[in-house]
This record gives sequence, structure tokens and C-alpha cells, in this order.
Amino acid sequence: MIKSIKLKFGSAPGNTPVEFNIAPITIFVGPNNSGKSKVLSEIKDFCNRGISHPDNLILDHITFDENVSDPNTLLQSIKRPPRPRDSIDPTKIYVGNENSQIQVHEDRILSVLKNPNSDPDLFCRAYFWYQVLKIDHQNRTGLIRDSSIQDPQGKINDVANTLFNDDNKREILREMLFRTFDKYIVLDPTLLGYLHIRFSDARPKNHLEERGFHEEAVQFHKRAKRLETYSDGVKAFTGILAQIIAGDPKVIMIDEPEAFLSPTLSFKLGKELALSASSSDKRLFVSTHSANFVMGCIQSGVPINIVRLTYHNDVPTARTLPNEMLLKLMRDPLFRSTGVLEGLFFDAVIVTEADSDRAFYQEINERLLQPTKDRGIPNCLFLNAQNKTTVHKIIKPLRELGIPAAGIVDIDIIKNGGKDWTDFMQSGYLPEASHLGLGQNRSAIDNKCKATGKCMKRDGGIDILNNADKEAASILFKQLADYGLFIVEIGELESWLKYLGVSGKKRDWLINIFEKMGEDPNAPDYVAPKADDVWAFMDVISAWFKNPKRKGIPN
Repeated sequence: MIKSIKLKFGSAPGNTPVEFNIAPITIFVGPNNSGKSKVLSEIKDFCNRGISHPDNLILDHITFDENVSDPNTLLQSIKRPPRPRDSIDPTKIYVGNENSQIQVHEDRILSVLKNPNSDPDLFCRAYFWYQVLKIDHQNRTGLIRDSSIQDPQGKINDVANTLFNDDNKREILREMLFRTFDKYIVLDPTLLGYLHIRFSDARPKNHLEERGFHEEAVQFHKRAKRLETYSDGVKAFTGILAQIIAGDPKVIMIDEPEAFLSPTLSFKLGKELALSASSSDKRLFVSTHSANFVMGCIQSGVPINIVRLTYHNDVPTARTLPNEMLLKLMRDPLFRSTGVLEGLFFDAVIVTEADSDRAFYQEINERLLQPTKDRGIPNCLFLNAQNKTTVHKIIKPLRELGIPAAGIVDIDIIKNGGKDWTDFMQSGYLPEASHLGLGQNRSAIDNKCKATGKCMKRDGGIDILNNADKEAASILFKQLADYGLFIVEIGELESWLKYLGVSGKKRDWLINIFEKMGEDPNAPDYVAPKADDVWAFMDVISAWFKNPKRKGIPN
């Protein structure tokens, strides 16, 4: 079995490459085009060849476990008689499977089976390559299918016959599928010579009713519905679990298991896959773009590896994500309600203080992206907290997972001293030594604003200050912006695009501003991006995301 995997790069350029020991299930996550599917192909290629391909982009090396069991037992499972066309060397034996076999010295293969790392090339060619199954879009719906009945005293070589002849495995799969579909999978042998896969509303009374050929068995199966009549999602879900429970492969790679599945089924599949992998000797490698699938795996309680890959500005990164942190994100009501785990699959995340802010800034970003690739933040997820004092609760854990997350808050954040201000700075990972000075600056600017007798939030932001005090406020805000914490200098959300003449608070303002902005880019009154106002504000945020040396992301 695979013991550990080493990748070619780490969490940032120059950092130690990621290396991790294998858990029952390893999940690769990340934005589109980050290498999730590519790494599965490179792992499979290594398992075929025993060496890393020189053109590999992600995988560096795989280390195998030493075989603690008797290698002679393993040898008997792969030893093959010579075929009629084979030349026979009396000093060697043939090993492999029905499709491919090679000649080796017996003492050599025994040594390699005991310690695969002594000659991984031979280990993989003689044994390991046919222990690997890759499941993708092309084959996921045909992993379990109707089959001819095989002689139970001979070699069983398909999943349906294995389940039919193994009551324990069949019951395990049946219970798993019942938890999801509220139906019982059964194998119907009553069309003599064939096995049909069916789903029944009722559980078989006993094994004889399912496996027999008498009238009671015929009527039982007649009431059940054949698997082939169900959706691709049900067939894929069933086939993947069947391969884990009853298939031959020891290593299974699944590219986007959520394909064809609803979010609920993706969650359930993740949970069942993790549980079944943990209770078997199989190892799973999965690439996914589904937070629901990841949450299902985490909730199973099974040890798992989650590796986040990114590829941005020609710079690849990889980092292993701690399960306990992801579990916290999944269990916290605030994180669940805001869809924080979706950030695993985006290049950038912006967190605002309310839903109206989120919708507005997301629309501004979309318009910036339309005319040119030079402006706007591509592949960006917009989330909202409950208020400005909870923005930090979302930003900080995302950054700890290596996800660039920026915060946007109204100017009245500077009224909040003490723990609120400290939490805000800590979420941006500003150096601790700067906290005292920045806190004093915040307090001084707050006092200057109060001294004007005006409301900083509604009467113009820092424009209510004299030139010297305004410059001091701009310097403070620039220091925060360098670490991805952005304050609306002109006041609040409703201060943007004043020339459109929209008034009101939050939700009413949002509806009215969207109406004024128009929806048809070809209409004369459509509000297109300009060089000032909120467009310039978003340009500053975009520059932080696009800076490969951005501050505020822990290594």
C-alpha cells in the first residue's frame, strides 16, 4: 500500500514541499485549473510505472509501506502459469494478472513484495498497477452492472457476482444505500444465467428469497426496479460504493465524485465513502469541487487528508488543511449559514458586513470583469458576515487555510476599540508589534471625527476632517489595506455612486441602486465601470489579490 506522498511545492514559493502520510481517504480541493484532476493522473501513472514521470507538474514521489505479512502469500496471488506462446526460463517465474505478466526471479520478487521501495518499478509492474482503479466521467455509471452468473467455485472477477456470493458484503452495501435512498439493493438471479441489479422497497426475508429461483423469489424480484432505470446519479453513487465494498482494487481514484449528484447526495456519498474506506484496506484519492462532499467526509469522523492546490500567476501552491479547523467551520452556525467552505474552491474571497454589501460589491466586480481582464477579481467568492464585528470571524480561518480573504467594512469600524479592533487586526495578520500604535491612531482619528460634530459614516467619511487629520486617516487605512482589510473612506455602502441620486438604507438602497445601474450593457443608461468612486476602490482590492507577495496570509 501507499505510505506517503510528496509533492513538488509547498504553501508558498520557496517553502518546503508538501509531504503527507496516507489516510483512508485523501481529498484534493482548490479552484478550477489548480491541478486537482492532474494530480490523480500523476499518482495513477506512478502506480503503473513505479517512478515519477519527468513531465510531472505536481507529484514528486510516492513511498510504499513495507509488507508486514508473508510475501509468499502475496506471491501466490500474482503467480501465473506460462502461456503457450511464452518462452520459459527455468530460473524464473511468471507474475501478473490475466492481461499482463512478466518473468522474474522468484527470490527477487519476494524481496520486492516485502519491501516495495527497494525496487518500486518492479513492484508496480508485477503487482501494484492492476490494484488501481480510476473513476471518472466516462466510467462512473457502469461500475456495477448486470452480469452473467459466474461459477462460485471458480474465480469471481466482477462486482455483481462478488456481492451475490458474499452475504456480508452485500448486507454492508445494502445498509449504506438504504440510508441514502430508502430502498434495498438486491441481486436477481431468476433470469437463469444472469444477475440483474435491482432496488426493492422491501428487504428480502432471507438470503434464499434473494438468491433462490423458486416462485417466491421470482415474485419478490418482479416487484423490484432495475438499477439501469434509475438516474446516472443513483447509478454512480451505487457503483462507487460497490467498488469500495466488493471490488478488487486496493487504490481507487475518483475525479469529481459529485458529478450527477445533488448537494445532499454529494454529502452522503462523502460520508459513506470515508466510512467504507476506513473499514477496508482500500485507499481513496479524490479530487472534488463540492463543499458538500468534503463536509460529508469530515462529518464521518474518519481520518482524512485534505490538500488544497492552487495555480495563480504561474505559481503553484499546496498545503494540507487541518481536519479540526474544517470541522469547526462546518459546525459553527455562522460559517454554515455563510457557506464558508465554498472558499476552498475559489482563488479569492471577499467578506462584507451584510448581505446588501455583498450583493453590491459582487455586482461591481462583475461589471469590472466584463470589458477587460485587466480589472476586477476573477474567480472570487463574496460572503457576508452578520455585522462589521463578525467579519474577522470569517476572514481569519480562511487565511489559516491559505485562502486569500479580504474584508470590506464601513468607516465606523474605527469607533470600535478594544477587542473588536484587535480582532479585526488579528484577522488580517498584521504584525502584533504594530497593534498598539495602530490602536492609538484609530482612537485619535475617532476623536477628531467626533470633534467635527458630524457623522463620519453619513456625512462624507474622512472628508469631514481637515487636511492633516485626513492624511493621518488615509495612512491608517492604507496600512490596513496592505493586509487585505479595506475600510470605506467615504463612509458606508450607501455613499457610493452618489451621482445616481439614490437614497435609503441597505435593502431599499440596494434595490434602487441596481435599478439605476441598469441591466443591459448596450442601453444608454447602463452604468459602466469608471476610473473613480467604487470602481477605484475595487481596483485597490483587486491589486491586493493579484499581488503574489501580498501581506496577511500565514505560511
